[in-house]
Amino acid sequence: MLRDTIKSAQIQAMKDKDKERLAAVRLILAKIKDRDIEMRTGNASGEPADDDAMVIEVLQKMAKQRKESIAMYNEGGRAELAAAEQGELAVIEEFLPQQMNEAETKDAIEKIKADTGATGMKDMGKVMAELKARHGAVLDMSNASRLVKESLA
Repeated sequence: MLRDTIKSAQIQAMKDKDKERLAAVRLILAKIKDRDIEMRTGNASGEPADDDAMVIEVLQKMAKQRKESIAMYNEGGRAELAAAEQGELAVIEEFLPQQMNEAETKDAIEKIKADTGATGMKDMGKVMAELKARHGAVLDMSNASRLVKESLA
């Protein structure tokens, strides 16, 4: 399980005395624990069926937040803060499954368009829902949204 892999990485980071990596891994584990608590108290929306799916969802959200922060810090001329976020992003991405490249994403979109009979922008929601259901764990949904818009336009 992915959760066990992350816990093992925490132990290894402690053994290696790698403070930056340890801090990032602890942050990941804290976010996963927060999500566990949300799910227990019934406040989570769209609960994934298995643990790995939930962990991947948390990691994807964290990665998206880091990418947004990096862009904002770079715009604001705060290179040292952007570098710190980049370090966290690198650790987070280690645990994410290999993401689909643009060509694979376009192929998946075309297949879903054919399967659902989508022809125009009015079908975007249907295509995005199916895309997330089939490939959500290995897809950057913000990039996929742009590609779906281009495909349906």
